Amino acid sequence: MDYRVHARRIDAHGSLARAKAAEVVLDTDLAGRQDAMNPVELLLSALAACMLKGIERVTPMLQFQIDGVEVTLEALRQDAPPKLVAIRYEIVVDSAETEQRLDLLHRNILKYGTISNTLSAAVPLEGHLRRKG
Repeated sequence: MDYRVHARRIDAHGSLARAKAAEVVLDTDLAGRQDAMNPVELLLSALAACMLKGIERVTPMLQFQIDGVEVTLEALRQDAPPKLVAIRYEIVVDSAETEQRLDLLHRNILKYGTISNTLSAAVPLEGHLRRKG
């Protein structure tokens, strides 16, 4: 598969990325802005989307029943040289499935995720999946 995104600078406060018919406003302002995601937040959003899409892909195959899912991520950054040194996540699943089935879901999310596999090769990816409540 090939993926394409086109991004352009709007002004000193932001940029715009386009893929297919979707647009995302980018926080490229040196001072930051509250109404757009910065590059690290976009990266974490891509990882969250990968995990959520993985759940959508795996649950029908495993005949897994879920009523909801939430993903929370945080990245730790060092300043010199600037890079991420760790990404932590928590996946919260609203489901009555057994702990063994939740563990199976978690393993499948990580095993078949394009973004999770790519990022885990570059930075430690640590986290867990737990039941809501």
